[in-house]
Amino acid sequence: MSIPTREMPGVKRHHDGAEKAQAQEQDVKTSPFMPMFENFRDELDEHHDRRERIIKASRDITAASKKIIFALQRVRSLKSTIPPKIASEVQAKASAMQEQFALIAPDLTGINAWRYQRQISGGIQEYMEAISFQHYLLNQTLITLEEAAQSLPETITLTGDDYVLGIFDLVGELMRFAITTMATTGSLPGSKGEEATTVDDRDVLIDMRSLRTSFQALDTTSCGGTGLGKDVEKKMEVMKTCVEKVETAVYGMIIRGRERPKGWVPDLTEDRGGAVESY
Repeated sequence: MSIPTREMPGVKRHHDGAEKAQAQEQDVKTSPFMPMFENFRDELDEHHDRRERIIKASRDITAASKKIIFALQRVRSLKSTIPPKIASEVQAKASAMQEQFALIAPDLTGINAWRYQRQISGGIQEYMEAISFQHYLLNQTLITLEEAAQSLPETITLTGDDYVLGIFDLVGELMRFAITTMATTGSLPGSKGEEATTVDDRDVLIDMRSLRTSFQALDTTSCGGTGLGKDVEKKMEVMKTCVEKVETAVYGMIIRGRERPKGWVPDLTEDRGGAVESY
């Protein structure tokens, strides 16, 4: 037969073994500094939560922008309507980006717009690259800072640094667009050859060279501590390389076109499996 045990309530004691009086605990006064530090704790928790929301939204915006660019790279002409299937993909991703911007818009009001500028800057630059590429395909013109800012919620600030760095990245997409179009159609996007009669009859290489000239004239000596000052040197070299790749591709296309007779096609019946001479 089990003997029932009596549960003893816990008793708090002093170091010498004497019981603590409950009334004594209730009389202990709270430190006057506790409310102040509790406010500090709440502010820091709110700051970290807000920062994580902005970082996550920036990553989602970056991913959606890249998908828009991938879809637009399937376009093969300038100043024409984007095919319906591609346009629907672009619209879906653009709506997703606007939802992300709307979610973090309350977190980027007032001084917070600059406090968290570094966290949202990457997403805005990728967004700039996507909308500027789409604008160029439709109009063959460069989107302005004011036009780009109007596409964002009012509380989202588009800085000049993010705008310029986004246009730097645009040159890389123009390079891919130009080379892919030349490989598939045999002509440079926007080129009218001997039919060009006005200054507006420009091809994509002329536009890329114009951007290169403008970027090289950009004075960033006073932007050492900003995002533009840190990234401009690296992006400048990448931009020059992109323009040079298109120039090389155009030169090769022109030279091959003049050397080969009209209607030339490669001889696919030629035996290319011969032995390779060795030393």
